[in-house]
Amino acid sequence: MVKSKKQESKCCTTNVPGSCKDGAIYCAGFIGALVYYISTATSFWMGVVGFFKALVWPAIIVFHALKTFGL
Repeated sequence: MVKSKKQESKCCTTNVPGSCKDGAIYCAGFIGALVYYISTATSFWMGVVGFFKALVWPAIIVFHALKTFGL
């Protein structure tokens, strides 16, 4: 019978360098974007749209950066 090892519950369980730092940066950016979009919303539904904008803002930034650099 083969005993399986218990995986430790840590932030970085994968071998991807920088994965924890990237997640922390994304989380901080998400919270900042969420606060901005919610505080500038003029109605409830604009706040809902702001929530979704806060989720996808990194993808939008990367898209525009790649478009600017012509890649």
